[in-house]
Amino acid sequence: MADRYAVFGNPVGHSQSPRIHALFAQQTSQNLSYEALLAPLDGFADHVRTFIARGGCGANVTVPFKEEAFRLATQLTPRAQAAGAVNTLSFTEGQILGDNTDGAGLVRDIRINLCVAVQGARVLLLGAGGAARGTMLPLLGERPAQLTIANRTRAKAETLCSQVGAGNTAICDFTELRAQPAFDVVINATSAGLSDAALPIPDSVFASHTLAYDMLYGRETPFMAQAQRNGARVADGLGMLVEQAAEAFFGWRGVRPDTAPVLAALRAASR
Repeated sequence: MADRYAVFGNPVGHSQSPRIHALFAQQTSQNLSYEALLAPLDGFADHVRTFIARGGCGANVTVPFKEEAFRLATQLTPRAQAAGAVNTLSFTEGQILGDNTDGAGLVRDIRINLCVAVQGARVLLLGAGGAARGTMLPLLGERPAQLTIANRTRAKAETLCSQVGAGNTAICDFTELRAQPAFDVVINATSAGLSDAALPIPDSVFASHTLAYDMLYGRETPFMAQAQRNGARVADGLGMLVEQAAEAFFGWRGVRPDTAPVLAALRAASR
């Protein structure tokens, strides 16, 4: 029988994960099944335990359950501990291992798919919520010249850095960015694009050499439009989605799939 995997979320019907993992399995000749499972808002842990009892080998976790998955795990990887959230669960020998592959997926997309070096770069991370926290440790692992965390409220950015224990970081609110020169990489980890809201950031953070990266995918956000107006190269988060899935797949199966054809297939389907 095929090994069982799933993604838990609410909502979850829109998830691209079943298609991504089916393509990974086909490419790597892995005998597995992968499904999207809707968990009730008050029943995530019970649904995961039922899935384990029925032979589940691992699962991805999407909104709004990543923090609950963190609490459910009996063991945590260092990057999950730093993120304070879990998006990948592995079930072995009665244990639930929690991992967070989001930051690794972001870094791999920027470095491999977009061919932009984070090492030695001036990087600006916008936002201080869960998405930003999940990326900080992998970003710092690339050894940027400096990582600047900017948020509407400076205090929340300071709290984020203290939680992660991040060194070599600068902290500011959005208004203080006016005193900064353009960055090499600007990453939008806020949810502003979901409501088509513009961020109160100055045009001066962008230049022709800047990569402006929005973690959202499937739409052009006001952040991306602002970056384009100021000559920056823009990218959405679809590559991050595929790369974080590949990182989870590697953790489960011990083989890393080639993400390029999978990403190309998803891009083609979205046109």
